[in-house]
Amino acid sequence: MANVVKKVAYFAMDIPNKPGEGARVLGALADAGVNLLAFTGFPSGRKSQIDLIPEDVAVFKKAVRAVKIKTRPQKFGFLVQGDDRKGAVADLLKILAKKKINITAINAVSAGAGRYAAILWVDSKNVSKAAQALGAS
Repeated sequence: MANVVKKVAYFAMDIPNKPGEGARVLGALADAGVNLLAFTGFPSGRKSQIDLIPEDVAVFKKAVRAVKIKTRPQKFGFLVQGDDRKGAVADLLKILAKKKINITAINAVSAGAGRYAAILWVDSKNVSKAAQALGAS
């Protein structure tokens, strides 16, 4: 099976870099009915940045308003899912390199059962070009 590449909306936010903060945010979103396609978090100065990729943007926006969570404005990235094999991510990166598109960040993981997934970000000026190169839906 070929890769399935989806252009996805994501929302970044800063949270305190202390135990329980990620659980607090993710729990509040789950309680408000949000399903996430992907989530990543990392330290950023004295805080942590989390990037949230919701399955349904309208549900997400309604939920963050209701639970009073502040995010940065919506941006776009890509969710890639495919059959796991040696070089799967390297091949993905080569596609963008050939188009001279720099990757801002990427996270990839084996999903088990012979599958892998990746989320990747490019500069906002390159989102359309990357979507076309990757065959994103």
